[in-house]
Amino acid sequence: MKLSITRVCGSWCKLPLSTTLHKPISFYSSIPSSSSLKPQIPLFLRPPIHSAALSDLQKWQHWAKTLPLPPSDDPLDPTLLRRELNWLQEDALGDHSSVHQMGIHSDDRPVRLRTSLEQLYCLWRQRIEERRPFQYVVGCEHWRDLVLSVQDGVLIPRPETEVFVDLVGNLVAKNRDLREGLWADLGTGSGAIAIAIGRVLGPRGKVIATDLSHVAVAVASFNVQRYSLQIDIIEIRQGCWFEPLKDVEGKLAGLVSNPPYIPSDHISGLQPEVGWHEPRLALDGGMDGIEDLLHLCNGAASMLKPGGFFIFETNGEKQCKILLDYMENELKGKFYDVKVVPDFAGIQRFVTGFHH
Repeated sequence: MKLSITRVCGSWCKLPLSTTLHKPISFYSSIPSSSSLKPQIPLFLRPPIHSAALSDLQKWQHWAKTLPLPPSDDPLDPTLLRRELNWLQEDALGDHSSVHQMGIHSDDRPVRLRTSLEQLYCLWRQRIEERRPFQYVVGCEHWRDLVLSVQDGVLIPRPETEVFVDLVGNLVAKNRDLREGLWADLGTGSGAIAIAIGRVLGPRGKVIATDLSHVAVAVASFNVQRYSLQIDIIEIRQGCWFEPLKDVEGKLAGLVSNPPYIPSDHISGLQPEVGWHEPRLALDGGMDGIEDLLHLCNGAASMLKPGGFFIFETNGEKQCKILLDYMENELKGKFYDVKVVPDFAGIQRFVTGFHH
């Protein structure tokens, strides 16, 4: 699993396989008790209340460019770092004309900043020396046509997950019942999938997005509000897997999830930005990575209405095959038109299907 390096501008509850849909952990609130938890504001949205001399900002820029890279088996890409440094500078500056001034002036004229110069030193040191994901450094990720708030404790949306939106968009364009139905995004994290699907469905559709993590719920709520989709289109619920959906059992037109699917003993071998910093509960899928995916299959059989559609993201071809076999043998007759769909790189990544 690699972090996205492109730039155009969840946390999970672990349930044993023996846990059924009707014996969940009792942990759910419709309006999260974490409403008092304030998500971090992305750097580019903060007011430019700080200032520094242009010459001091130039010194920081030179320092950042020459900060030594620590030795690593998975070293940082210098070309990517140069881009990230430029992006960090753009997000931090209150007036982008200052970027041009830095190239032709070197004096003490004040420059407005969205964070302090001291914090810029700290943020770039974290990026280089601690391998903190750049998305956490600036507090946002550019995903599809969205700019989403992200922070420590929330999984960073990946490019391959955009396939969810394409699949749903193509489907609802020719199916009114699905377009105007109720959908659920389990383990919503930043809310990326829920927001994108909510925009695809339009005013008559609705999405319930759930996550166990108070941090994820706060961040997803912030993102939903930024895109004015709260209340009528997207509802955020805090809780574990299907627990927050008891009131809509058998009524879902669609069910989507990007669950934890990395085998436990593979976590230590992930890219440092991922394995060291992103929430383990959003990555760790148990011994073989399949635990939560099987639980989702079982839940989909009860939660979806007849003709309801599901999409689950997996770790690849092996897990896709396991899910297909499980649905065919253990959930025989529950689903139809079950398929494996590749991601943008051609990797067998998604399992989709319909409920009988």
